[in-house]
Amino acid sequence: MSGLKVVLIKPSKYDLNGVVERFTAGFMPNATLYHIASLTPKHIRGVPTTVHTVDEYVQGSLDYLRLLNAETDCTTLVALVGVQSHQFHRALDLAAYARRGGVRHVVIGGPHPMTCETSTFQNRGVSFALAEAELIWEEILQDALKGELQPVYGANQRWAKSLGSPIIQPPSHEELKRYWIPMMGLYPVRGCPYSCSYCSVIKISGRQVRSPSIESTLASLRRAKKAGVKMVMFVSDNFNKFPEIEELLHALIDEQLGLQFLCQCDAQVVRQPDLVELMARAGCFQMFVGIESFNRKTLRSFQKYHNHPQRYGDMIKMCSEVGIRPHFSNIIGFPDDTEKDVRHHLEILMELMPTVASFYILTPIPGTEQYDEYKMGGGIREDNLDRFDATYPTWAHPHISAKRMYDLLFECYQKYYTALMRKRDLDGMDLNFATLSRFLASKNIHPMSGGVKKLAIDRLTDYIELRKASFGVEMAPLPNSLRLSPEDEMSNKKIEWKRKVVEE
Repeated sequence: MSGLKVVLIKPSKYDLNGVVERFTAGFMPNATLYHIASLTPKHIRGVPTTVHTVDEYVQGSLDYLRLLNAETDCTTLVALVGVQSHQFHRALDLAAYARRGGVRHVVIGGPHPMTCETSTFQNRGVSFALAEAELIWEEILQDALKGELQPVYGANQRWAKSLGSPIIQPPSHEELKRYWIPMMGLYPVRGCPYSCSYCSVIKISGRQVRSPSIESTLASLRRAKKAGVKMVMFVSDNFNKFPEIEELLHALIDEQLGLQFLCQCDAQVVRQPDLVELMARAGCFQMFVGIESFNRKTLRSFQKYHNHPQRYGDMIKMCSEVGIRPHFSNIIGFPDDTEKDVRHHLEILMELMPTVASFYILTPIPGTEQYDEYKMGGGIREDNLDRFDATYPTWAHPHISAKRMYDLLFECYQKYYTALMRKRDLDGMDLNFATLSRFLASKNIHPMSGGVKKLAIDRLTDYIELRKASFGVEMAPLPNSLRLSPEDEMSNKKIEWKRKVVEE
């Protein structure tokens, strides 16, 4: 055997017209691809490895499908990574395509297999990864070289107690050209101490906040700078909960790398003005915050106790004073919402006028507490997993029809960015984004889908027969949620978040 060929693919999804979603220029870089690539050693038991990374969302042709063929002089392992529920069908189709090409070793990992039952598809030539790559990736590579993968990896422990410190190899020059601006994603921290019922993060990463070493993150950023990266997306859910965040930010200032970054913080960041000022000096230009609702009662009903709507305005002022663009994420269609409530939410948002706003439909994501509740109660009306991406109605809302909810989503985008462009003197980047968001929404394309200008290269009909032949289904059944192992349950229970602190 001359080597091991590892093909890492971040699958796209099928849109409402059955087209594989692709863009001419992406602005949502995938961090998982390059993280797992960097966990892959150059040699395994003396056998050299070659790694290929593919983000389907920004592929302008189908040339990469040639990688999904077995080769006579090496072993091929295909890994579909970071697979969310709305990408599961596409992952199955790529797995079936690879199997038809003679590839014997295919594994699917990410949020969906980590949190949802996949037994229907096991023992059909495809393996499933139920844990973080740090726990199982080396074993998968070893088994591929031995000649056979196990049906399931990581069933007894979903996340590592502590993270290693890999230095992330950035995208190549050719890969960087596929994005709006040369950019990459990076995980400086994982885990979330909260328990929002509609979110799957604590089922994927746990409640313990973990991070690699500061030095490894800095080394990754140095490599990124050298490779031509201009912008970094820290994809961690609560950047401001990172215990060593100030150490990292001071190091970024001292290094003078000149990299801009955007990050996600929880709403409690409003209590940390000194940290926000430090983030700005370190290169933060945009902060994503899930404000979701202006109704405190609604937030509490979904266990989002740490959001205080009366402080949202303070957050905008705090960010704007130091030159950080506040990005407010909004959810429409909470159970008690009427169309009047959605419009009222939009009116308040347009008064506050954060630089960036995004909108999503409340969606019971498979694997979450909310999904279990709605599925058990018979409230879920959508049976196609492709639709569970928070841009399409999937459950029977008591006050707003599915069609009206879908239309409201794009109306919110158009009205908000129209108002923003009228009331605010936007600079070039903000004006371009506002114009693009309004335009995409007018075409019923979600502005946060991940890129600029859709491409129609292939579609579901090109793969559906292969899916049926390989897995015996046209559509995957709505899954049951996987329970955490006793060890994972215990790990989550050890992290006690003092609710009185976030409720005051």
